[in-house]
Amino acid sequence: MSIFGSLFTAVSGLASQSQSISMISNNIANVSTVGFKRTDAAFSSLVTTANNSTAFTPGSVRAVQKGRVDQQGILQQSNSATDVAISGNGFFVVRNDLGVNGETLFTRAGSFAEDQNGILRNSAGFFLMGWPLDQDGNLPGAQADISSLVPVNLDTLSSLAQPTTRGGLGLNLNANQTQTDYLTMAGAQPDFTRNLRVFDSLGSAQDLTINFVKHTSPTATVTSTVDITEAALVAGDQFTIDVGGTGGVTITLDGTLGGLLNDLNAIVDGAGEPLVFANTNANGQLQIKARNLGHDITLTDQPPGNPLTSYMGLGTAIGTTAAPAAPDMLAALDTTPNTEGWWQMEIVSPTGVVLESGSLNFTGTGQLNTAPDADGNVLLNLANIDFGNGSALQDIDLNIAGFTQFSSPFNVVFTQQNGAELGMRNGVSIDDNGVVSAQFSNGQSRAIYKLPLATFPNPNGLDAVTGTAYRESDTSGGFNLREANQSGAGMVEAGALEGSNVDIAEEFSKMIVTQRAYSANTKVITTTDEMTAELLRLR
Repeated sequence: MSIFGSLFTAVSGLASQSQSISMISNNIANVSTVGFKRTDAAFSSLVTTANNSTAFTPGSVRAVQKGRVDQQGILQQSNSATDVAISGNGFFVVRNDLGVNGETLFTRAGSFAEDQNGILRNSAGFFLMGWPLDQDGNLPGAQADISSLVPVNLDTLSSLAQPTTRGGLGLNLNANQTQTDYLTMAGAQPDFTRNLRVFDSLGSAQDLTINFVKHTSPTATVTSTVDITEAALVAGDQFTIDVGGTGGVTITLDGTLGGLLNDLNAIVDGAGEPLVFANTNANGQLQIKARNLGHDITLTDQPPGNPLTSYMGLGTAIGTTAAPAAPDMLAALDTTPNTEGWWQMEIVSPTGVVLESGSLNFTGTGQLNTAPDADGNVLLNLANIDFGNGSALQDIDLNIAGFTQFSSPFNVVFTQQNGAELGMRNGVSIDDNGVVSAQFSNGQSRAIYKLPLATFPNPNGLDAVTGTAYRESDTSGGFNLREANQSGAGMVEAGALEGSNVDIAEEFSKMIVTQRAYSANTKVITTTDEMTAELLRLR
């Protein structure tokens, strides 16, 4: 092999070390660049195949750039809520232009801020792309396709009026309240009134008025016309009572009022459930009430004595007392109704329209006599509410599971509803799952976008472009759009930025090695030149 081959080998070494020092200088220059990934020089030899083992033919060397895109940079705290970093695998999806000529790129540089149009762009001017979320926070269909992404534009929701869809009310109704006759209850003044403020679709406050009237039992009721506490009850006198056609029961008086009440209240059906409730009212009159809706009460005198007419003063009540029409129930009964626990509830809109009206019943322990749903709620559906101001018709589920009836004053324990007046956007946040939420001055928050993370089989094979971004290449493989924290994708860290993965100490060490290698190659050239000069001096 000619001596000149050594010159060419040394020159290739100089070129390769020049490439290396260029990469080192670029790494050091970008040590403070957000999301920058360093590049290392990978050297490989180019060997000339020898024809025999006694003659060596020198080859050369080449330097190939090797990206360190998959190496994590240090996360640094930021004061901007729209600055985001990725901890783990993946890239933010960005576009360099939103027009038809725009290109989809991928970056770890998450220094995003709103532009004049409210779109999030990073310091290189790239537009952040994300999945738009519907009002229920659901992702769009075909989310694996790049066409499912749109620019993250925070101005798409600059204000928010949250209409009320659910509300709740907890209160106690006074069990000692005087009862209004069920049959003459229409038009009675409320015993208790409470307003519940809700919000319509325009953000206007609307007050629903809720009225309560305690009423007598809407069942068959027989009341004596005299003060039975002063009547002389004769032991041995008898009468028959038949409740709901279940068969007559003969009551034999023992001469005491307590014995009469005990005998009446002991009347049960085949299942052992009481059929009547008997007591005396404030005037001392005997009251016999059927416990079940729709049950008639039939009373028959048994001679001698005719107690029903002679000293109970029932008079024309003897015979069959038909049950009044069953009430409109706001909540289905769970057990036999408590005859002393009936309340009429009326919900009135601000326009005076009665949205819902009907009776409630409370058990002897003061609880609402209805079975709650699986979530423990008792919901009244107020449908198609028209507030008369041009707002959309509105449905509200009102939870009344917190109603009680105890012998204590009327008291509102709590009111709640999920609506809010009109609020202006005053903040934005991004959570660890990449969900972009807007905050509003009315205290509401709405998730509007979700940031996908693009992963690649070989991220080190991506082609770098200006602006600390990359484009897909043959060696990187195709991208996959994944949700953060799923399927191997990393976690989004809001209020943070990923720093460069350049290590200054390591770069300085490589610089020294590169410098020495470059100098050594120049020495080879110098030595080869001297050898050539010696050859030329031969005579």
